[in-house]
Order: sequence, then structure tokens, then C-alpha cells
Amino acid sequence: MKLSSKLLTAALSGLISVSAFAADFTFKMQSSDPSGDKNFQIQQQWAERVGKMSGGRLEIKLLPVGSVIKHTETLDAIKMGILDGHITATAYFSGKDPAFGLIGNTVGAWSDTSQLLQYINYGGGYQVMTDLYAPYGVKFVGGSTTGVESFVSKVPVDGVADLKGLKLRAPEGLVQKVFAAAGAAPVNLPGSEVFTALSKGVIDAADYTVFSTNQKAGLNDIAPHPVQPGFHSLPLIDVSVSQKKWDKLPADLQEILTVSVRDFAQDITTQLRIADQLAVKEAQNNPDITIHNWSAEERKKFRAIARSQWEEFAKESDNAMKVYQSITAYLEENGLL
Repeated sequence: MKLSSKLLTAALSGLISVSAFAADFTFKMQSSDPSGDKNFQIQQQWAERVGKMSGGRLEIKLLPVGSVIKHTETLDAIKMGILDGHITATAYFSGKDPAFGLIGNTVGAWSDTSQLLQYINYGGGYQVMTDLYAPYGVKFVGGSTTGVESFVSKVPVDGVADLKGLKLRAPEGLVQKVFAAAGAAPVNLPGSEVFTALSKGVIDAADYTVFSTNQKAGLNDIAPHPVQPGFHSLPLIDVSVSQKKWDKLPADLQEILTVSVRDFAQDITTQLRIADQLAVKEAQNNPDITIHNWSAEERKKFRAIARSQWEEFAKESDNAMKVYQSITAYLEENGLL
């Protein structure tokens, strides 16, 4: 990049920063989170760190959900060159292949964020995601997550038996299948309608998100029997980019991106865990809220039901079967089943 003598003098004298010059590489990426959400704010911090770590050579332009295209369509948008990448929940693409739903949210599999991250980084998950995304011309850079999701309920739910007949909001796909198999009556509603549906009695409970987000949104006030710690849902959040644009990056920038995603995963899970801990204390000080912690025995019962549905889901595509075999092998090898 040629600089005029005036610009060069200004840069050297500190009058303008190096970041004022155009980056060598720019990636336009879309998140599946809205701009006001804590998740998006942490993602923005990651994007800014990548710029600094690369000395301004690599710029991540991160956009909130829906800025360019629907959150369920970013995979195609990357393939078509409309976007250069995304930070999103992998399960959103289960309509393309059940494999994405199974690896994106293996209901009942993970009881801690470290378990999922270990599987992705060291237990075979990275290669599985690489293979799944290859036909779309998408490079899986790395995986993250949020936190094991809490469960909000207007009535006490202390075990599997209490799920019978319970009208609960659950995302379509594997999550709904598992809860239906457990005896619940799943209702398909977008997250934006959970509060209203609970307050009007359309549903009795909801699988929505982490405890701190539920608490901040007032869900625990209208559904005062949350289940915490969570046990059922831990989504895979993937950071992926166009394979063509990835291939054009020099090796050092590829490495910076890869390592930065591992740091991002540690950062977001830690920040959300801290937020959850504070929210739990706040809820415990509210006499109108009763937190329910399922026993190991009840969690084991739910896991058995969930596993039966993993097996059924795995039959829906060859890729889903590969995901099932990979995850169950990892869980068995590490004594997590």
C-alpha cells in the first residue's frame, strides 16, 4: 500500500492510527444475535481484537441478526458471496441436513460448556464440522457456545414425571422431539413471543435461553419455578467464513483467526457464567421465585430419553449418523454417558 508523504508523516508522528488505512483483508460477517444483546457485544469485542492482533491487516465487520439476510440463510449467503462469514447457532441449518440439528444442539448431552468445547477442539467435532460445511464452500474456523440453558416454568418441575402434559415452548427439531418423548406438549413459538405466551397462559413453561437472560427479561417473575443449573440445552455457536476468502489469507492471519475464536469461546462462556451466577443470587433473594435443581437420577432419566431421540434423528441422513457416532463415541470414551 503506497502512502503519500503527508499521510506517512502523520502516521509516523501518531496524528492518525494505522487502523485508519484500509485493511488488507475485510470480512463482512453476520451474527444471529441482535445488537443490544450481551452475546453480540462480546462478539464485537472479539472482532475488534482480531483487528488489533493482525495489526490492522484483517478487519471483521460484524453485523447484527437480520442485517443482510435471515439468520437461517447465512450458510447460503456465504456460499453465494453475499456474506463473508457468520457467528451463529449451527442448529439453525437443520432444515438443510438433520446433522446440523444434532451437532448444533445435542439435547441432554452436555452438562457443562467445557464438555462441548473439548469435543469440538479435541474430540473430533472440528473435523465433523469441517466436513459438514465443505459442500457449501464454508470454512469452519472454530466453535463456541453460550451456557447450559435454564428452564422457566409457572409450575414446579422437579423431574421427568412433571413434564407430562406440560405445555412448553421448544424450538422445532430435535429439542421438540426429546420433550415430546418425555411426555410434554411442545409448542412452536419464536423467542420473541415467550414472555407474552407465558403471561397469557398459552404455555406453562419454556426452553428459551440462559438463566441471566431469562432473569433480565422478567421471565422468572411470571414463571417463578426455573430449573437451574440447566441440563437439557447447550447450543453450538460456530464462527465460519468463506472458504475462498480463507484460502486467500496468509498463514499467520489464518492462525490469528483460529486462535482468536478459541479465546472468544473462553471469553463468552466465562462472561455468561458470571452473569448467571449473579442472576441466581438475585433470584434467590426473591421470595416469590423458587429455583429447582434436578437430582442426578432425574437428569439421568432425561438423558436416556434424549439419547433414544438422538438415535432416531441419526437415521434421517448419512451425515446425521456420522455426527451421532462421533458424539456418542466421545461421550463414552470420557465417561459422560
